[in-house]
Amino acid sequence: QVQLRDSGGGLVQAGGSLRLSCVVSGSTFSSFGMGWFRQAPGKEREFVATISWSGSTTYYADSVKGRFTISRDNAKNTVYLQMNSLKPEDTALYYCAANNWGTGSSNPNVYNYWGQGTQVTVAS
Repeated sequence: QVQLRDSGGGLVQAGGSLRLSCVVSGSTFSSFGMGWFRQAPGKEREFVATISWSGSTTYYADSVKGRFTISRDNAKNTVYLQMNSLKPEDTALYYCAANNWGTGSSNPNVYNYWGQGTQVTVAS
């Protein structure tokens, strides 16, 4: 059974940084494409960042490009989201997700497994 455990959220002042982590268990992590999504209250879930199985391909939403960095450590079965220069509009519940295709994707429908979410709150 594949499980994703995301963590690292918290309360931070605008301009601050956080690093989210997502540990995957129950299958071969290195075969998964991974993504981060977020959902703010009253809004739809939106794509944040994605990374291919090898880490060679990454892709970001325009709203976070230049501020967020996705990375992975296949030896630790972990994907990270480094978030810098945080803004109040980044406040949301952040989810990691894994897909069996191994590719990065901004389409949430291609993901097979999801974490439980970690809350990020950015105070102005």
